[in-house]
Amino acid sequence: MSSLQKNIKIAITTLGCKVNQYESASFSSSFIERGAEVVSFSKTADVYVINTCAVTNHGGVQSRKAIRQAIKKNPKARIVVTGCYSQIAGLELIEMMGQPLCLVGNGHKHRLVDIALNPDYCDLEMHMTDIGTIREAQHLPVILAKESGGPGAKKHNGRTRAHLKIQDGCNNFCSYCIVPFARGRSRSILPELAHGQVQMFIQAGYNEIVLTGIHIGMYGKDLDLDVDLGLFIDQVTALNSDTRFRLSSIEPKELTDEILSLFVSRDNLLNHLHIPLQSGDSEILKRMARTYTAEEFETIILKAHERLPDAALGIDVLVGFPGETEAQFDNTYELLKRLPVTYLHIFPYSKRPGTRAAEMTGQLSGEVKRQRVQKLRKLDFMKKEKFYQRFVGTKHRVLAESKTKQGFMRGFSENYIPVLFEAPASLKHTVIDVEIERVAGDEVYGRMVTI
Repeated sequence: MSSLQKNIKIAITTLGCKVNQYESASFSSSFIERGAEVVSFSKTADVYVINTCAVTNHGGVQSRKAIRQAIKKNPKARIVVTGCYSQIAGLELIEMMGQPLCLVGNGHKHRLVDIALNPDYCDLEMHMTDIGTIREAQHLPVILAKESGGPGAKKHNGRTRAHLKIQDGCNNFCSYCIVPFARGRSRSILPELAHGQVQMFIQAGYNEIVLTGIHIGMYGKDLDLDVDLGLFIDQVTALNSDTRFRLSSIEPKELTDEILSLFVSRDNLLNHLHIPLQSGDSEILKRMARTYTAEEFETIILKAHERLPDAALGIDVLVGFPGETEAQFDNTYELLKRLPVTYLHIFPYSKRPGTRAAEMTGQLSGEVKRQRVQKLRKLDFMKKEKFYQRFVGTKHRVLAESKTKQGFMRGFSENYIPVLFEAPASLKHTVIDVEIERVAGDEVYGRMVTI
């Protein structure tokens, strides 16, 4: 790094998905390796990196807000904007902000650190590529530098669990979704590179690793190798039986018997599945360009519950798709009500320019969507409370993550139950045996039974 870059301060903020979180962790560790100081986004910095989201209108609003915050904090700073919002609306961003921005599209994230640290690169303003033409995944390693004066390694961004991106992009082009336009086609990280990152996380002392991607079930299908998601999970969970692995969102039809069997046979593959439904009405699913019917989804969930009766089953639901009638929404509600699901991630439909759904007739009002979201949120609360109550009196291995304002330690069990319990701060980032004692609404309380 040139003399101009000595003592440079970098601030990073991340919006959106776990893939963005992993990529921002890579930026952070690379900046530190190059000699820069990474500071809180609320601090004054020389360079601000905003890793944006564009999945919903809200993601775009939050992205713009973060850019304005950075400009206000230091008008002379280099503002580096990357992520999905920069990919699909870069020129609009420059016009809206009325100030030079350094745009780094998703196809150039592997160059972001070099661009941010070099004023000549940053002054070029736009580093963009047609993301649809890229056919190889960018490997952005998280470099865990040794702590000075002692053994071990620093945890990136102070997180308790590590996120590992093994795949990027999506080929589905669901009619409501902007992601394939922002992230490009499905591309897999080479197994040996992903295995190497897992080993780094293990050596750094992470007790839990989340395997993530944009469409993770497509892992390996673009590689000229005999590998798929099931084989990859089999390999990485065998690297260290003491390291817990959690799987991020997986499409219903990609939850194969092989993968379910791995959940049964591997104690360190945690009992937690997140599966997108989007709608419980088959006609709406067809118009969404989803690849299953409501009946097929029900069969998949019931099979998963039969094989993994104690697993948390999280479901994504998209409310208020264009033309969704009250009866079609009721089909979604009734399906979720009768299925053994644990929690719901509920999103009101957000019109994304460039998608097929944005041009469809029957766009619903914000008030209709709000009412339907509220109804599903009440169901979500009931589902979670019912699931948590099942485990009162049982012991779980909980990863201690943070202290609450009330002084409780908070952590997640293997089946994704958030548990509050008394424990010294020194046990943060460790896995502790906790017995669940009571449930109060959606809060779960337990007691530590071993150290």
